[in-house]
Parts: sequence; structure tokens; C-alpha cells
Amino acid sequence: MASIARETENFYQDTLVNYLVSMARTVEGAVNRAIEALLNIHGPKTATLVSEIFYNEPRINEMEILIDERAVKLLQGGALPEQDVRMIFATLRINNDLERMGDLAVNIAQRVISLAEMKSAETPPEFDPMSAAVRAMVGRSLGALIFRNVELANIVLQSDDAVDRFRDVVFERLLAEMAHSPDAVAPNMQYVLASRYLERIADHCTNIAEDVVYWVRGLDVRHGRGRALDAQERQAADPPPVLDSELE
Repeated sequence: MASIARETENFYQDTLVNYLVSMARTVEGAVNRAIEALLNIHGPKTATLVSEIFYNEPRINEMEILIDERAVKLLQGGALPEQDVRMIFATLRINNDLERMGDLAVNIAQRVISLAEMKSAETPPEFDPMSAAVRAMVGRSLGALIFRNVELANIVLQSDDAVDRFRDVVFERLLAEMAHSPDAVAPNMQYVLASRYLERIADHCTNIAEDVVYWVRGLDVRHGRGRALDAQERQAADPPPVLDSELE
């Protein structure tokens, strides 16, 4: 009976993780569509991309609720091994981050709709590298989740500062244009918001990477603690040379 109960529990855990992976793929698709639409405001596929983002939002919301319900049922099952508790806890946190990423994709789509009505609006070139960096973070964070890959998670954690720098560059450029050209105020405000949404997506990717590390290794690397742990691991792998005076 005990083995049957454990097998049932494992089945529910696998189902929970599969739901989470499915949601992650859906959110990744929404973010990629939002970025493509943002980079091609007046493109022939933009309206279709925006429609698909809005169409998938209710599905993402429903998946968030379903995953939360499954996780709660597992917790109600009684005493669980530490690794199982970490998995459920990480799942709940990642679930929330994924839903927020879906919302941010919708927010970008709304900015695209406004910009598409401004015939003179052109996406600043700085959005290309920023969008590429965000796409990479999304792909790697979800890859870390799907494969429980701590190395990929660490790469994501090291990438967040780059996106912040891109955001600062974009903001300074847009602000300077608004100061010199009143006609640039309306479209540039939309782009300022879009850059903020991209930066927030990157932040959620960082959160997911942190939760993957916690899930797999049981280490809490939030609030910069990952840098200290990474330094410790490098030092352990490459210890400092022993001085002659220490041998005496």
C-alpha cells in the first residue's frame, strides 16, 4: 500500500511539473510574439501577433490557477521529503512569475497597438540588442526549468545586469529626443513603457532561475547571494597557491 501511495504521489508531482512546463512554453511564445511585434510596429504580421497574445492570455491565467490547485493538493497529502517540498514551493513561485510574464507580454502588445496608430513611430535601434538579451534570458530560464539545469540558471543570473544597462541606454536616448522634439513625446513614452516591461520580464527570468537553483540544490540565491556562492564555488575549484612561508 505504501508503494502504491508513493507511486500515486509521484504521478501527481510529474503531472504538476508537466503543467508548469506547458505553461512555460505558452508564456515563452507570448513573449516572443510581443517582442517581434514591438520590433516591427508596422509589419504585416503585427496585428496577427498581437491577436495571438490576447487570445492566449486567458489560457495562461487558467493554467496558473490549475497549477496552484495541484500544488496545494500535494501539500495536503501529508509529510513529504524535503526535495518534494522544495519542488512544490519552487513551482508555486515560478507559476506566479510565468503568469506575470504573460501579463507583461500583453502590456507590450497594448503599447504596440498604440504605436501602430502613430504612422511616424519607429522602434529605436537600441531595442534590438535589448530584445535579444531578453529573449536569451527567457529561453535559458525556461530551459533551466525544463531540464532542472543549474548551469543555465547561473547564466541567467549573470545576464540581468546587461538588460538593465540596455534599459538605461534606451531611456536616455528617448528622453533626449523628447527634450528636443515635442512630436516625439507620445511615441517615446510608449517605448519607455515597453522598455520597462522588457526589463521586468528579465527580472522574472532571474526569479525563475533562482527558484530552479533552490529546487535542485536547496540553495537560496536571492538578493545577490548567488554571486557569493558562485565565488565560493570558483575558489573551491581553483584554490589559491600555497606560499613557501605556509609550508614552514
